[in-house]
Amino acid sequence: MKYLMGLVFVAILASLGTALVFMMRGGQDGKPKSGNNMARALAVRVGLSVLLFICLLIAWKLGWIQPTGVPASR
Repeated sequence: MKYLMGLVFVAILASLGTALVFMMRGGQDGKPKSGNNMARALAVRVGLSVLLFICLLIAWKLGWIQPTGVPASR
């Protein structure tokens, strides 16, 4: 499960980078579809982020991961 979450996180970063490349290219080289490509890359990023969040919730509910950190009360 950790590998899957790591892979999805890397895919999120790759999608964000792809959107950045499409944004920086803009309308150069007579390609008006770069805005559509950027929007698609950002939509993929949002979808992957939601998938990662759902996977985290499922893993927590099934007991595969445990929350750690500072206790709520002292």
